[in-house]
Amino acid sequence: MDAMQKRSATIQDVARRAGVGVGTVSRVLNGHPNVTQATREQVLRVIADLDYRPKSAAVTLRTRQTREIGLITDEIATTPFAFDLIRGAQDEAWAHQSILVLINTSGNPDLLNAALDQMYDRQVRGVLYAAMFHQPVNLPDRFRELPAVLVDCYSEDRSLPSVVPNEIQGGQDAVATLLQHGHRRIGFINYTTSQPAVVGRLEGYRRALAAAGVAFDPTLVVQADIASDAVYRTTIRLMQQPNRPTALFCFNDRTAMWAYDALRDLGLRVPEEVAVIGFDNQELLAANLRPPLTTMQLPHYEMGRWAVHHLIAGNPQPSLTAPQVQLDCPLGWRASV
Repeated sequence: MDAMQKRSATIQDVARRAGVGVGTVSRVLNGHPNVTQATREQVLRVIADLDYRPKSAAVTLRTRQTREIGLITDEIATTPFAFDLIRGAQDEAWAHQSILVLINTSGNPDLLNAALDQMYDRQVRGVLYAAMFHQPVNLPDRFRELPAVLVDCYSEDRSLPSVVPNEIQGGQDAVATLLQHGHRRIGFINYTTSQPAVVGRLEGYRRALAAAGVAFDPTLVVQADIASDAVYRTTIRLMQQPNRPTALFCFNDRTAMWAYDALRDLGLRVPEEVAVIGFDNQELLAANLRPPLTTMQLPHYEMGRWAVHHLIAGNPQPSLTAPQVQLDCPLGWRASV
């Protein structure tokens, strides 16, 4: 008996001895059809030689299939949106008699690889990867050895299935709401980066104006870092234009909060003199502003549910035709319009 056999064998030991990837071993253990018969037999021989036993108690004796689904995040588990996303994923997982195993990596690549090792070793049904905000991500190729779905992010080559917010629809509906209330001079306080939310919400702003026959005025679109002094100063400048806006669409709820301060110092009342719409529906913030903030809600709960449903009921394998789904952002009506 060699040193490997004197200790408990791991799924990595099996993969090395069989000359295959860890994902292939996982597929053999789960009875996945996308494994050649020769490879399956080789892996099973090594499993028998090493007396390998999956560590997870959730593996059933009959199917060798786990009831666990991995959820790996960069930072989302520490953000205000974590609760809804995790709740949506867990609700859908429980509907399929499964539970979540959550690991927050804090953006650490070594921790990400260790998290993947754990998921392989536990023989999870698949893995969700969730990002802190809508963005492209570059993940290790090992992600493609397990059924995987991306949440609030997407792979650069679009080969993995993903679910993200519909930023264009959210921006368009926010501005359409202001237009429906009679506003024609609508300012947009956008963020300074080029992330999908920045680009998409601006496109939605432009589409809403075009649909209503209102000319796009570039002087009404400004950018600011999402910090109190930057947004405050930008709002002051925007509202001191000779033909000032009568409404503001803000990149997110934090932007709207600082815009409120600027409007208050200018002696302008919300919503009587200036209407304001935010984005995100960050409940603790938006509901407690005075007046409470009307805002577009990011569909975190729905994204979590969709990702788990697709993981279990779909075919989440790497593919040039992997679905890239956008879910609508509903309006959270309060008193700022």
